[in-house]
Amino acid sequence: MATTSDRNIVITGFMGTGKTTVAKKVAQRLNRTFVDTDEKIVEQAGKSIPEIFAQDGEAMFRHHERRVCRFYAAQSGLVIATGGGALVDADNRSVMMASGLVVCLTASKDAIRKRLSGNTGRPLFSGDWEALYDKRAEAYAAIPHQIDTTTLRPDEVAQEIIRLWQSESQ
Repeated sequence: MATTSDRNIVITGFMGTGKTTVAKKVAQRLNRTFVDTDEKIVEQAGKSIPEIFAQDGEAMFRHHERRVCRFYAAQSGLVIATGGGALVDADNRSVMMASGLVVCLTASKDAIRKRLSGNTGRPLFSGDWEALYDKRAEAYAAIPHQIDTTTLRPDEVAQEIIRLWQSESQ
């Protein structure tokens, strides 16, 4: 069993909230390995996320996502950035919460729209993403640690996550 200080730090939230950017900063500051679950899914599937959605469907993408979540939750000492929908799944959320500190990043819809405008590599952003945002709100709210990134710089968010992790590790 991992000691408290070896527990993973898992960063989740809706697309455009800063998960990957912030997770990389946290990993660097704590000298930990960074894992992006979406990158691992691409490696595992041998195709991009838009290709997985187009060729295999969202259900197959979620299947890959479950496998990746379970694999990395079983590790220790990682900083993990999940895809936006990964912890909407209650089982994935439970597995990740058991593996360490889970922090959900949030942002206003206006901030997300500005951050993602012109980004064509996100299959779920091209549709009615605001309805998806609303649909996922309850699942995100089930995560006890929330940080609103709307007005914060990534460095500030990373520092807050490290503070949370340190306070839980004592």
